Formats: sequence, C-alpha cells, structure tokens
Amino acid sequence: MTTPSSAPSPSSPPPTLEELRARAAAERGRPAYGHDAVIACDRLVRIFSTDGVEVQALQGLDLTVAKGELMALVGASGSGKSTLLQILAGLDVPTAGRSTVAGNDLLAMDAKARLRYRREVVGFVWQQTARNLLPFLTARQNVLLPMQLAGGRPRRERAARADALLELLGVGDCRDRRPEQMSGGQQQRVAIAVALANEPSVLLADEPTGELDSETGAQIFEAFRNVNTELATTVVIVTHDPMVAGEVRRTVAIRDGRAASEVLRRLATDADGQEALEEREYAMLDRAGRVQLPRQFLEALGMEHRVGLELESDHIGVWPE
Repeated sequence: MTTPSSAPSPSSPPPTLEELRARAAAERGRPAYGHDAVIACDRLVRIFSTDGVEVQALQGLDLTVAKGELMALVGASGSGKSTLLQILAGLDVPTAGRSTVAGNDLLAMDAKARLRYRREVVGFVWQQTARNLLPFLTARQNVLLPMQLAGGRPRRERAARADALLELLGVGDCRDRRPEQMSGGQQQRVAIAVALANEPSVLLADEPTGELDSETGAQIFEAFRNVNTELATTVVIVTHDPMVAGEVRRTVAIRDGRAASEVLRRLATDADGQEALEEREYAMLDRAGRVQLPRQFLEALGMEHRVGLELESDHIGVWPE
C-alpha cells in the first residue's frame, strides 16, 4: 500500500466504445471460472431467512482450489466459512452464484444426484468425534459401511481397502474396537478413514481438532497430511487452530461472507543453502475487481467510506480521502 503526500492526479478519461467492445470480447473468450480447479466458487451467495429477517452468510464469494491441494479456511464466527463447507459437502444449497466440485454443479443436482455426490465425490469429517462413527459398529465395520451403501465393489476388495485405510491412518490395531473403546484421536482418525472409503475427490473437515488437546490435534493434522501425500486427495480444513492454519501451504481467510485474504507458504533456500519457510499474505481480488483491505491497515490510516486510487507503473496507490 502506498500513501503519497499529494492528492491523486485527475482520473483518466472514460473508455471508448471500441475499448468496451474489446473488453467484452476478451471476457467471452476467457476460460470458464475455475476450469482447471477441483473446487470453483464464483460469486457464491447464501441467504438465510429466519422470522422474516434475512442474513447473508455468503456475499459473492470467489474461491478456487487446485487438485491435490492441502489448504485451510479460517475466519471469525459468523464469517461464512462453515456455510461454505456445508455447501461444498452437498449438505446445503447456495442461493445464487456458481459452484462446482470435481465437475459437479452444486446448483443443478437433484436429490438423487446429491446423495451420490455425498457418497462418492466428497468425504466429510465433523468436529464432534461421536458424530462421525456409528457406536455399535467396530472401526472396520464403520469404514466398510459407505462402500456397502455405494455398491459396486467385491466384498474382498472392500475389506482390503478398509484395512489399508486404517493402517495408513495409524489405527490398524483399532479395527475390531467400537468407538467407546478408542480415544478421541483414534476415533477421529477412523472417521477420516470412513470419509475416504469411496475414494472421494475432495476431503472436507470442519474443525477436526476442535475437541482434542494440542498434541492429539497435531497427530490428526499429520493424518490429513499423509492422506494428501499418499493418496493425492484434495483436503480442505475449516479451523480456528493456528497450528493447523500455519502448517498448510495455503490459508484462505473468510470475512463478511467473502474470501478476504490468503497466506501462501513455500520453502526457500538462502545463499548458504539453508531452507526456511517463507510466507506472504495477499488480499483477494474477486472477478468484479473488489478487494478487502486488512482491517488493521484501514484503522492505522483512518480509511472510511472512500479512498483515493492512483495507477502507477507497477502498483496501485491507495490512501485516505
């Protein structure tokens, strides 16, 4: 952000008719939004109405997630992050906008297609460990159940996959135990195996470490990392846990129903050959050209209502009115 000492220069002249036509032609020729992403949300809106009062949980949210990503969604309570996750999981339907997951249009599915989508395309892990597993089934039986409901696999293949998933997640020794015979961390790792039973394209998790201590939470995150690495499954985690948010390569912050900013992390090598993790925060620019500036920036410079803008050769200057 730049704060020049002088007022901005006069605004540039409005575009000509020819320029407007050229822009429209370029927009028509642009690939569909998120065409190369496993998750694509375009101007997503979700409005809830209670007792005649409307609450807009999502306000034109844009988001893309590449295949194979391991990322976190963060935000304050009421920011819209859990609403977004419910929509991606097929548990809620957006009011307007576009959203696709692994080629499935979330606004166009009927009840039958939505059921297939929840069984085969996405896996979901709830925060409450007890909500993820049937208490009267063993760990192995819980993992087998989604495959039995989906059908199409021979019994031997289902059994082999269940055992392999439990081993991958470090709970192979719990295969014959019921949930009450397992710790909270073991239950959550079995829950991840259940969510992966039908080889989903995307694994979604809503505060999966929220009921666990920090050490167990670290083990659960390591389980997600193994799933992402070993199975190449795209993983999206909603979390308040700074440890989880700080360990993924990409963290997207949701504020007021929109993607406000994101932090990208990468390993960098210095002149001495030492590796270190670098991170940089970016403001999100939506398709309408809107950007949410960090609140602390606005407060530091007393920015309200209007801001001045000036296009420089390599950046845009923004300063108080």
